[in-house]
Amino acid sequence: MEERYDAIVVGSGHAGCEAALALARLNNKTLLTTLNLDSIAFLACNPSIGGTAKGQLATEIDALGGEMGVNADKNILQLRMLNRGKGVAVHSLRAQVDKHSYHSTMKQVLESQENLTIKQCEVVEILTEGNKTIGVKTAFGETVYADAVVLCTGVYLESRIIIGEYTNNQGPNGFTNSHGLSKSLENLGFEILRFKTGTPARVLNTSIDYSKFEVQPGDENIQTFSYLTKKQPKNTCVCYLGYTNEKTHEIIRNNISRAPMFSGTIKGVGPRYCPSMEDKVVRFSDKSRHQIFLEPEDSVGNEIYVQGFSSSMPVDVQEEMYKSVEGFENVQILRNAYAIEYDCINSLDLLPTLESKKIKGLFFAGQINGTSGYEEAGAQGIIAGINASNYLQNKEPLILRRDQGYIGVLIDDLVTKGTNEPYRMMTSRAEYRLLLRQDNADIRLTPIGIKVGLVSEERKKLFEKKLKQIEKVKKEISQSMDSKKVRAFFEKNEENFTNTSCVVKEMLKRTNITIEKVKEEFGLFKNIPENVLKYVETEVKYEGYLKRQNILIEQMKKNEDIKLDAEFDYSTIKGLRLEAQQKLNKFKPLSLGQASRISGVSPADISVLTVFLSMRKKQEENKN
Repeated sequence: MEERYDAIVVGSGHAGCEAALALARLNNKTLLTTLNLDSIAFLACNPSIGGTAKGQLATEIDALGGEMGVNADKNILQLRMLNRGKGVAVHSLRAQVDKHSYHSTMKQVLESQENLTIKQCEVVEILTEGNKTIGVKTAFGETVYADAVVLCTGVYLESRIIIGEYTNNQGPNGFTNSHGLSKSLENLGFEILRFKTGTPARVLNTSIDYSKFEVQPGDENIQTFSYLTKKQPKNTCVCYLGYTNEKTHEIIRNNISRAPMFSGTIKGVGPRYCPSMEDKVVRFSDKSRHQIFLEPEDSVGNEIYVQGFSSSMPVDVQEEMYKSVEGFENVQILRNAYAIEYDCINSLDLLPTLESKKIKGLFFAGQINGTSGYEEAGAQGIIAGINASNYLQNKEPLILRRDQGYIGVLIDDLVTKGTNEPYRMMTSRAEYRLLLRQDNADIRLTPIGIKVGLVSEERKKLFEKKLKQIEKVKKEISQSMDSKKVRAFFEKNEENFTNTSCVVKEMLKRTNITIEKVKEEFGLFKNIPENVLKYVETEVKYEGYLKRQNILIEQMKKNEDIKLDAEFDYSTIKGLRLEAQQKLNKFKPLSLGQASRISGVSPADISVLTVFLSMRKKQEENKN
């Protein structure tokens, strides 16, 4: 059998879903292949969307016209805003979601999407002609042709699960894994890395003594992931906080020789920021306890996810470990914790568009690029989908800068610095995080989504309406109020009155004065949604800091705007250190800004390169 499509997306996890939807919505005839239809958008690890920095990624996917935020809001069990005690730059949404309905609703969206065909099959080979991809071959012997292929294989490439001495060649949750595709990529010249991640046990709800745990309720009336969500989701469940103890740690220490990560059974590199419990006990031996969270997997079942208690210990040791926790004395393990090893590529083999440097038309997104997390995968998926479409339609590629979004930071880190462990997005990675907040993701990225053509008409109208509301609020805060009333208002809120205090904007810069208080006191901002008011308030209160960041961004953009030739031989530049020549020739940066972020390229090297480019430009001008 032979078939032809414009594009093929391999893998139906969070990267594959976003890539396939983006391609189909941009009018490309698209095939989405999956090893198992039941694994579409499956939450293989924790049943949640968002978290620190991950909430920002989810809102950015939504702002560009993606589906993750919309789907998360439909299936929320509990919604919380993390880091509320800190500054707005690190506020991050996190939702407990129903993992089964999240899968089924996303599957329905894919099945009803025009231009998109879904097929359960295994892709075993990437077909190429010269240095271009021309399609794929399946395990059934089918040949499917396409000018663009997006690989979103997650943790399924030659994967195996590990529980103590037991290993099995399979994917997460008992799903089948992928054989052959790793070899095909290796034959095409890609460096294959071996990474590892893990997941905790699922335990029976009714076997837990919740009186020994601390209740963790959700937050009411806060921002949702999607700007399309009109009705605030209800919190229908609570989570619980508990702790391990010295007995737990003693059990681990007594059995550490049986731990696969210490016995040598596990070969892959694990995530530093999400270690197993046995790794925590060894690395942080001074800690007498570690946090664990009890999180429901769905709205009707009895499975509880034990967040923070990842392990690959043998099942008898797991039984002891879990039952040593206060409140878990009679706990029943339904699914044992396990580690999973899998193949991925070296992300330094990719362009900032997520297209391969080696094979034109071949794009990569998600955990195959060495990342961890649903949100990191979805973010790469939507960009890979957009750029695969742009490649097919001979349009300019979309490359988000570091100041435009966490997505820009994520991809730039991957293709410029690479990663030697599963990469996890954190707010500390974003140098402009005050600008890259959840509340302004649409302001930053929806215009880009509109230009790309991925933003729906409904979203566009809502966005334009919000812009008008913001302008209205900005006009209202520029006016002055009656000085006597303002003086009394300031005294009530323990603020000192000055001559400039009557202007609403100046009022909002005071610590004890919020836009809600101003609204109630002076009757302003009628019919303006709370999210718009909060956005304007943040912009006013942090105005000085934002100006400083914008100055830095303008300086950075000058280097980003200086484009470099991807085929240039840097060994011809006199004065450039040998290490810099080698690194620049290896990575082939597309801009001076990207070159400056390559490890081993110093500021002095960038100065030499800048002088060289300036001289070459003058020579070309003189010739003309």
